[in-house]
Amino acid sequence: MKNLVRPAVSLFLLLSILTGLAYPVAITGVARLLFPRQAAGSLIQRGNEVVGSELIGQSFSGKGYFWSRPSATAPMPNNAASSGGSNLGPTNPALVDAVKARVDAARAAHPYQTGPVPADLVTASASGLDPHISPAAAYYQVDRVAKARGMLPAKVRQLVDQYREGPSWGIFGDSTVNVLKLNLALDKA
Repeated sequence: MKNLVRPAVSLFLLLSILTGLAYPVAITGVARLLFPRQAAGSLIQRGNEVVGSELIGQSFSGKGYFWSRPSATAPMPNNAASSGGSNLGPTNPALVDAVKARVDAARAAHPYQTGPVPADLVTASASGLDPHISPAAAYYQVDRVAKARGMLPAKVRQLVDQYREGPSWGIFGDSTVNVLKLNLALDKA
């Protein structure tokens, strides 16, 4: 028995040090060397103040701001410590009722829009933390934001175009708009 325990414990300690200490330290060091901004969380600063991350959604509810996707995290929206979707299936009455309520709220907030409400304004992402909306969702909100800020809709539309990001590496996914970056640009305008 002694002949079996000693190698097992030794192997356990060796693998724990390699995979639990050496590997994370090496990868973190390489990341900080090659990608310092990303390794630090892709933080967005205004002056000397950190206002958020490019990777984590934030809730905006004011009429003068673009709204993010709904978040299913708890106990508050966009809680990075509680990432996850609602896990409600498409036929679940609770999800259907929540989406209907969000559609009604979006239509009430955007009375001049006659087309369909973009899906990403009324459904949460899988993580509940998505910082992006589709360009269609951003354009849907332009008139409301422009009116609330006393700006011309064309100027707000121009900002949406300016902050529109293409697919990853030019081929993966769709174009998106980072809501935090866009709202910070609005505050500067």
